[in-house]
Amino acid sequence: AVTVFLRGGTEHIVDELERAVSDGLDVVTAAVESGEVVPGAGVVEIGIASRVRSVAASIEGRKQLAVEAFADAVEVIPRTLAENAGLDQIDTLVDLRAANDSGRAGIIAKGESGELADPVKHGILDPAAVKREAIDSATEAATMIIRIDDIIAAS
Repeated sequence: AVTVFLRGGTEHIVDELERAVSDGLDVVTAAVESGEVVPGAGVVEIGIASRVRSVAASIEGRKQLAVEAFADAVEVIPRTLAENAGLDQIDTLVDLRAANDSGRAGIIAKGESGELADPVKHGILDPAAVKREAIDSATEAATMIIRIDDIIAAS
């Protein structure tokens, strides 16, 4: 058993801290129960976006634009991580895409230096089940939005 004592300036801050700790424990529980982890720090998202862009090249018309927009949306995670680390988002994405395309998949931008590093070696991991669920949910939401757009355009 573990006791966690949280304090904050307001009740709202304490509620947010409690939610954050609870979410963190849920993630750890999911990782331990499944035993599966994937590289973190946006590596999975860079790989997915790369594969989605490859598929987009074989699609014609408006559907290609939708597929490319989905790839851009998937890259929000590494883009946000780069911004939070104080790195230039565009330069970081270009470097990460190049590393992925050259077969150095699993590489991330590291800290303020911006040098590329392996997240697994640095212990940056995500539970596979949580990552899978997040990607599935986002994909389902995007698909529903596209279908709604098709219905509106048809009427």
